[in-house]
Amino acid sequence: MWLLFAVLSSVFAALTSILAKTGIEGVNSNLATAIRTFVVLIMAWGMVFLTHAQTGLSEIGRKSWLFLILSGLATGASWLCYYKALQMGEVSKVVPIDKLSVVLTLVLAFVFLGEKFTGKSIMGCILIGAGTLLMAL
Repeated sequence: MWLLFAVLSSVFAALTSILAKTGIEGVNSNLATAIRTFVVLIMAWGMVFLTHAQTGLSEIGRKSWLFLILSGLATGASWLCYYKALQMGEVSKVVPIDKLSVVLTLVLAFVFLGEKFTGKSIMGCILIGAGTLLMAL
């Protein structure tokens, strides 16, 4: 089931880039990010209440709160930078560079989470990096 959600995530991420580039024309990138974030906030809390997940709020520990807040800050910074890059550059160049996050995530997972780096993942990182350079230049 995770694979289905991962594929759907990819499809929606692709739509996000195209819709954002079209919608950001003539709009301040920070304002556009705030509007997008507001919509995401409504959707996320809507799903929480729809699935009755709000009952788990009191069970969240300090460590989880800290890292979820830090993750939210990283997401916000990423979105602000992404929208500014989209406003200034071509989608076909911005998106591949943004997807270097895959390589960075694998390296960070290895360093901080102790996940294993396999020959396959190293080769994938090299190919993603090379493909990004090829598309962005």
